[in-house]
Amino acid sequence: MTTHQTNAAWGRLEVIAGPMFSGKSEELMRRVRRATIAGVEVAVISHALDTRADLSTVTSHIGVNIPAIAVSDVAALAEVVEAGDYDLVAIDEAQFFGPELVPLVTGLVATGVTVIVEGLCVTFDGDPFEPMPTFMALAEDVLKLTAVCTICGRDAVFHQRIVAGAETGRDGDGPVGATEIDPSHVGGLESYVARCREHFAPIS
Repeated sequence: MTTHQTNAAWGRLEVIAGPMFSGKSEELMRRVRRATIAGVEVAVISHALDTRADLSTVTSHIGVNIPAIAVSDVAALAEVVEAGDYDLVAIDEAQFFGPELVPLVTGLVATGVTVIVEGLCVTFDGDPFEPMPTFMALAEDVLKLTAVCTICGRDAVFHQRIVAGAETGRDGDGPVGATEIDPSHVGGLESYVARCREHFAPIS
């Protein structure tokens, strides 16, 4: 009879995904607080692009926050985690880091670190938003959250932009795409609403 043994050196990948206003950040904070109480060494990482609140915190839409380290790209994130001896790395708004985040995260998991990635799995156009779909496919645990449609109250798996697509990117050449990493995409209730499948109608 073959005996299967667990390799204790391997970590774990956990994903918290959903549209805007679905409670993703609150769930990330809950897991981080539990780990901290248990004595786990935790690094909470946020993207410097998200300037809706203090860059030194992860802040939810309802104003709850925890301390975080803001970095601008995957290379800077790698420097932070390599400089510390962390058991858990929690990454907020992972979609802002792009697909380049995937090899870094899988590498961390291979060294025994548990990684929680939290972010949008759909764009405001309703398309898959990498790297979250890839993480969802690779993870041991996936929590897919929904918001509340502001029209009918049903489960909302989408969020849509409610401002006209006249914003220009940093180069000033016109509207930026939904998957491009640009400050014009950062916003809250003033820019986005949650929508169910029936009422999702992105504007051009």
